Amino acid sequence: MSNAPATLRHVAIIMDGNGRWATSKGWPRLVGHRKGSERVKEIVRAAPDLGIRYLTVYAFSTENWKRSTEEVLGLMKLFGRYIQREAEALSRENVRMCFIGDRSRLDKKLQDLMGWIEQRTMANDRLTVTVAINYGGRDELIRAARKLALRVAAGEITADQIDEAALDGALDTAHLPDPDLVIRTSGETRVSNFLLWQAAYSEYEFTPVLWPDFTPEVMAEILGRFGTRDRRFGGVK
Repeated sequence: MSNAPATLRHVAIIMDGNGRWATSKGWPRLVGHRKGSERVKEIVRAAPDLGIRYLTVYAFSTENWKRSTEEVLGLMKLFGRYIQREAEALSRENVRMCFIGDRSRLDKKLQDLMGWIEQRTMANDRLTVTVAINYGGRDELIRAARKLALRVAAGEITADQIDEAALDGALDTAHLPDPDLVIRTSGETRVSNFLLWQAAYSEYEFTPVLWPDFTPEVMAEILGRFGTRDRRFGGVK
């Protein structure tokens, strides 16, 4: 049975703390990322039973290229392995997988894997999992503005026709409702360029739990607290 409030459909997560989790144990940071990928699988499997229809996870930001070459390459390999290993399970469990972010900088093999799993799971509708790779909210808005500018230049629309709906449709997340709840793990209390437009009226939860320790039980507790919040969207009750 679902434990989530009826108004909750979309949860977005800034998965933070993998490196710190590993370092605290004297292990390389990539060990933490591998543990974090296992946690993703667990949360994905638990999400539908918690009443979640859409789950978006922040896997790699446009700023993460600043990390060491070893860590970046390790993460890219981890993303590819995750897609290959989870394809059958996602199909079996009726889960759709999508990606947001600028793919142009990613390795061609990884881009092909991303397109392949999107096609394979396109018809699945129990849960939509969206993975943000090479994603940044500012970069997304710039790319959306360029798309709309090209449409104006081509005579498809006029500048006066650019409204919230038009911008929504030009974003990477056009296939998603706005997130109801954004969770950030590891105790940091910033949004880190994640879903800047979409989360304008989202509720936020900042938990001290590091991502590798973030269990479905922790998620259920957070969803319970979400159910007590009074969401007015700028209005007054």
